[in-house]
Amino acid sequence: MLASLSSLLGSSTGALGAPGAHVIASKGSFLINPGVGLMIWTLLVFGATMLLLKRLAFPAISAALDRRQKAIEESIDTAERTRAEADQILDEYRERLKEARAQAEEIVQRARQAAETHERDAKERGQELVAEASKRAQREIEVATKRALEDIRNEVADLTIMATEKVTRKTLDSADQKRLVEEALAELDFSSLSSGAADN
Repeated sequence: MLASLSSLLGSSTGALGAPGAHVIASKGSFLINPGVGLMIWTLLVFGATMLLLKRLAFPAISAALDRRQKAIEESIDTAERTRAEADQILDEYRERLKEARAQAEEIVQRARQAAETHERDAKERGQELVAEASKRAQREIEVATKRALEDIRNEVADLTIMATEKVTRKTLDSADQKRLVEEALAELDFSSLSSGAADN
């Protein structure tokens, strides 16, 4: 590049001649104070470069930037759609979770109520069974007591008749036996026996 500058400088000096070289040397470097010809050539090259860039490079760069902008806008739109869908899915999930919790609480409440009802029914049924068993036992006790009292009466009657026959050494007729049995039974207190059995 220095060589090309030197040759350009040499040709400029050659074209301007010795007096021009003297003027350039006296006024300083030509880079600080360029000549009109150099400025015109620079402007022409710059204009041609700009024209070439405008016709060839700028449309491709603009198209690439447009494509990039469209891709970014599409990415942003896709991201916004995805975010909206995610928000919608999250809202649906929260709603379903709330419904599931409500259903779970309802199921637990129903199970608790069913357990309480079952327990209450079981207690009532148990009390009914106990009451029925108690009544049945009471009836059985009463029947057994009556049977025992009847057996005792019969035994007392037989013993009374046997004892009387041994004492009197004669056989009693049915009227005497009946009267004797009634007198013996009247002397015994069977009410205390029946009440005691009923208390047990």
